[in-house]
Amino acid sequence: MGIPAETFATDALFQPLKLGRIEVANRMAMAPLTRSRANDALEPTDMVVEYYRQRASVGLIIAEATQISATAQGYTHTPGIYTPAQIAAWKQVTDAVHAKGGKIFVQLWHTGRMSHNAFQPNQQAPVAPSAIAAKAKTYIVGQGYVDCAVPRALETAEIAGVVNDFRQAAANAIQAGFDGVEIHGAHGYLIDAFLRDGSNHRTDQYGGSIENRARFLLEVMAAVTQEIGADRVGIRLSPVSPVNDSSESNPQPLFEQVVRELEKLHPVYIHVVEGHTGGPRDNAPFDYEALRRLYSGVWMVNNGYTKEMAVDALRSGRADMVSFGRAMITTPDLPRRFRDNLPLNEPFADAPVYGGTGPHGYTDYPALP
Repeated sequence: MGIPAETFATDALFQPLKLGRIEVANRMAMAPLTRSRANDALEPTDMVVEYYRQRASVGLIIAEATQISATAQGYTHTPGIYTPAQIAAWKQVTDAVHAKGGKIFVQLWHTGRMSHNAFQPNQQAPVAPSAIAAKAKTYIVGQGYVDCAVPRALETAEIAGVVNDFRQAAANAIQAGFDGVEIHGAHGYLIDAFLRDGSNHRTDQYGGSIENRARFLLEVMAAVTQEIGADRVGIRLSPVSPVNDSSESNPQPLFEQVVRELEKLHPVYIHVVEGHTGGPRDNAPFDYEALRRLYSGVWMVNNGYTKEMAVDALRSGRADMVSFGRAMITTPDLPRRFRDNLPLNEPFADAPVYGGTGPHGYTDYPALP
């Protein structure tokens, strides 16, 4: 009997891949997913350890967006990596994943204008490239969903300090046992807000031209790669996603310039959200292949990928890895289900995707025996 065609197709997902200093067992990644389960000190808990341990069979876990500093927070109970206790708590996570044979990066973020005074030290205004409030909401315990605050524009002289916060957070991540970091350059947060003309109205060297608007991102990437090595640094971009009030009048030349400059820094991967995050993949015209041609490292794609779509992207060479979000939430043993062509778990109807306080909808999705 011959080997079924399905096996040959699925094999594309299960080829190992060299990713900088590590080798991942398959071409599947767990996308960074905000689940808001940190404690009041913004430290991962034992429940977080279990959540990631359950998902260690995926080629690469990209742990949830994690604050680089006390001013970087924009949502309730999202973890940080800037205090000794936070670093120690993350070490419990990385040890658990490594004990199961897994590999794990952490996504480093600064939420920028996607925040509220309630999350900021001394109730100060959040910082952003310009003092333009995002037409978006965040959640405050006891108050519910509230409009994001009007941010304060960063002074030019302050920007180097934020770059250094990213650098220090990357060093902290390696101390915490992570295999590497992903810089969050997407979804309207601070780095992405600097990129886009809808949120960046600056007149200094960080505003105006494409080169100026890309400067902050590239300074962050240069600092982080110098600190921990480019072979341990990835970045996530979302060229045409409108989430969090992101807008850019001409995204194609902007992101081609960004990727052209990133290529000079040799990050280990670029992680691209195609289309509208969590929504339609064709919401705006964009030539992703043009970006791909400008970059020689590992190309990771995301947004609504099914197993069949992932296999096609890998076999055609359009991608080297594919990240999965909601499927990784509901199905901790996703690689096995894909390999054996088994159905995935359905989402619990009574459990939120982003919020929640306990294990339901977090660590109680079943894996196969």
